[in-house]
Amino acid sequence: MRPDKEPSYTHGAIPKTAVLLVNLGTPQSPTAPAVRRYLKEFLWDPRVVEIPRAVWWCILNGIILPLRSAKSAEKYASIWTTDGSPLKVHTERQAKLLRGYLGERGHQVEVAHAMRYGQPALPDVLDKLKADGCDRILILPAYPQYSGTTTASVFDVVFRHFSRVRNVPELRLVKHYHDHEAYILALKKSIQNYWDLNGRPDKLVMSFHGVPKRTLMLGDPYHCECHKTARLLARQLQLSADDYVVTFQSRFGKAEWLQPYTAPMLQTLGKEGKRRVDVVCPGFVSDCLETLEEIAMEGKQEFLHAGGKEFHYIPCLNEDPAWITALAEITEQHLIGWPTMLTPAMQAESQAEAAVSRQQALLHGAEQ
Repeated sequence: MRPDKEPSYTHGAIPKTAVLLVNLGTPQSPTAPAVRRYLKEFLWDPRVVEIPRAVWWCILNGIILPLRSAKSAEKYASIWTTDGSPLKVHTERQAKLLRGYLGERGHQVEVAHAMRYGQPALPDVLDKLKADGCDRILILPAYPQYSGTTTASVFDVVFRHFSRVRNVPELRLVKHYHDHEAYILALKKSIQNYWDLNGRPDKLVMSFHGVPKRTLMLGDPYHCECHKTARLLARQLQLSADDYVVTFQSRFGKAEWLQPYTAPMLQTLGKEGKRRVDVVCPGFVSDCLETLEEIAMEGKQEFLHAGGKEFHYIPCLNEDPAWITALAEITEQHLIGWPTMLTPAMQAESQAEAAVSRQQALLHGAEQ
């Protein structure tokens, strides 16, 4: 939004507060052209791939996009629903439920969702919130564990967008909630409910999205935050060190990534004679390609082909009431100090002030 295109300032207008839930993103459809557009935006982000731009442009456009788009489209088609991409569907529902939960707690806030890549685009949603009179915006990434490759990329877009805006709203950004008690308890309840219905495995695999190892060496806290989430979750489930293992999935390219890798670990567990493994993905709050296809389909085949007998994928938190409650608690903690709970008297006072301000503005205009 250019400064000359933003909404005009209204004297005495009651400022609104917004909560913006931001997820990674998804193609618009499970087709090669749509996936190509999505991958081009995603993989061109320097936060995601830290290779000199000229070299990476040749690799991305000359090799990866032509070869990978069609294959990725087939994978997306295998998990696509009648309502669209699972990640899109779950993120939309989470935002709607969060709005309801906050409203029940007495908060008068707008709640919207956006995607870092794809639609609805983060800059477009920020523009809409500002046009709707939101002068306070809380950015809530759907990433419990902070990483420069994910959370920081969201922040980049927010800062870059408002660098071109004249009247910048008050901003707050949630960095992480990997050790938030309500988030850990939501994970615990989800897994425990699954085990109550299906029994326990020989091994629980906690699979997090991977990142290059060099990010850890350069100071990214992601690896440590994943392990802290795992430790806290294991403690809640009363698991011993032998009962679970932390792994990292979705490796891309030839560089070394955080280890152990999920697929080889599943093969190892099968070869070691583990009859049943359950896999949960605590870093994903919405089921998506990486959980439904890479883990629930490909991971299952890896384990069974290696000699395992029973593979269970435990779904992400999605719209679990305990998770929406956790989202509401996380949000409330970051809203502290913002006047989101207006009493009728406060509303009447604000409306009166707005009327006076509008009258003064009209008189000022007449004098001009």
